[in-house]
Amino acid sequence: MINRFRQAVQNKEFLITAEVTPPKGGNPTRMLEVAKQLKGRVHGVNVTDGSRAVLRMSSMAASALLLQYGIEPICQMACRDRNAIGLQADLMGAHALGLRNILALTGDPLKAGDHPQSKSVFELESVRLLKVIDNLNRGVDFHNKSLPDEALDLFAGAAVDPQSPSWSGLKSRFERKLAAGAQFFQSQLITDFDRLDKFMHQIAAGTDKPILAGIFLLKSAKNAQFINKNVPGVEIPESIIKRLADASEPLQEGVKIAAEQVQLAKELCHGVHVMAVKREDLIPQILDLAGVNPIV
Repeated sequence: MINRFRQAVQNKEFLITAEVTPPKGGNPTRMLEVAKQLKGRVHGVNVTDGSRAVLRMSSMAASALLLQYGIEPICQMACRDRNAIGLQADLMGAHALGLRNILALTGDPLKAGDHPQSKSVFELESVRLLKVIDNLNRGVDFHNKSLPDEALDLFAGAAVDPQSPSWSGLKSRFERKLAAGAQFFQSQLITDFDRLDKFMHQIAAGTDKPILAGIFLLKSAKNAQFINKNVPGVEIPESIIKRLADASEPLQEGVKIAAEQVQLAKELCHGVHVMAVKREDLIPQILDLAGVNPIV
């Protein structure tokens, strides 16, 4: 099976990924319709795994559905809801279903979501999950016992937050993820591109693993203010909020801002991860405005 995303990484192409959320229920129609609009525009479609601790369909099942329609998924896998047995079982299942790209995440805290009384697991976190994936790829399990039914072949990535207030903590965690086997990095929402530039030159300069900047479609000034208030570590500049507030069509202004940010990222890093919650249909327009050609 040709893995387009891994191939693009190896070819050092400018990488484009986008995010979709699985359905909250048994009907995947909307997710599939959204993802089909991204075909030919992105190298991979990220499928979230209980993002913000909100109940949704399994990311593995949703990713397998995308694959059936010829859309390359990047299956997010979080440590919050499963122990080491469950995570390894799902990784084996993902491989058997033809999924190859995994984004290893720790997972959002339960208090943020719609099941705050549920119990977290967190036996592993993202660095240890990356090590588990590396083990499985080498044909051994969490306890270094041989897998009798063949090794896996997963292409694992990790999250990174260049805007982290702790520079030393950011550096340490990034280096630990590299050592654990991360093959690519997708960043959190970027608003400070000077900070991203500093990260690329001072922390990521020594690696050939691609960094994708997180680009978020802001729909209005109110949307931007909500994110500032509710998303830790994100501070959308007042100048952007004012642009959105003054615009006659705030959503279109948000598209322009996102396109400008894609262009900034092209000068600094190896790709972009575009997040356009509930307006994924606008991602091709953002890429067109930014001068990013369809993927051959």
